[in-house]
Amino acid sequence: MAKQRTKNSPTADKRARVFLVDDHAIVRQGLAELINDQPDLIICGEADGPAQAIKSIATAEPDVAVLDITLNGGDGIELCRQLKETHPKLVILMLSMHDEALYAERALRAGAMGYVMKSAPQETLMAAIRKLLAGHMYLSDSVSAKLLRSFGRIGGAGADVSPLERLSDRELQIFQMIGQGRSVRDIADALYLSPKTVETHKEHIKVKLNLASSNDLLRYAIETRMGAK
Repeated sequence: MAKQRTKNSPTADKRARVFLVDDHAIVRQGLAELINDQPDLIICGEADGPAQAIKSIATAEPDVAVLDITLNGGDGIELCRQLKETHPKLVILMLSMHDEALYAERALRAGAMGYVMKSAPQETLMAAIRKLLAGHMYLSDSVSAKLLRSFGRIGGAGADVSPLERLSDRELQIFQMIGQGRSVRDIADALYLSPKTVETHKEHIKVKLNLASSNDLLRYAIETRMGAK
């Protein structure tokens, strides 16, 4: 784990405090080393999932939190929503491998101020963090253009919306977990839902995606997951 400085440290006082939430330790380590090498940024803590993040952020007092979407024991977008409720002044940046065209708008609705793909250059991530700390949002040009188009079609049919964009945040979360090969019981336990509720969501997903069976849903979810890698 990268070396962290306390908030009372003279050096740390001049550097913005960054908290990392990612379910891969090697990713957190690489990001921590990169951020700690910056003259104006310092890592103040890290977590692999929502429960640890909520507990640690309360004492770490970060200026900005960098969240992935897929986390141990939860979902980054839902964590973003929870953190904004308990820490309204916390600045949140989503950093994920998941397609920004599908997830960026959802992250913004949850309270994030920016979205960066993990495939982006390191300089993009540093620029995004600094832009958020300066009070501005950070989105790629393609996402910004997409959001402007979506505003233009408010009240319209939205014919160019992809099928997955029609899913609610919860439905998309369950769809993603189906693509991971997880059972209804496993999904229910992970999301603190009843199996019946998960089955109901599955039925809604099938209708919205125009899929005839659970096997069709599983196949499409796996194909979508493989295409995201």
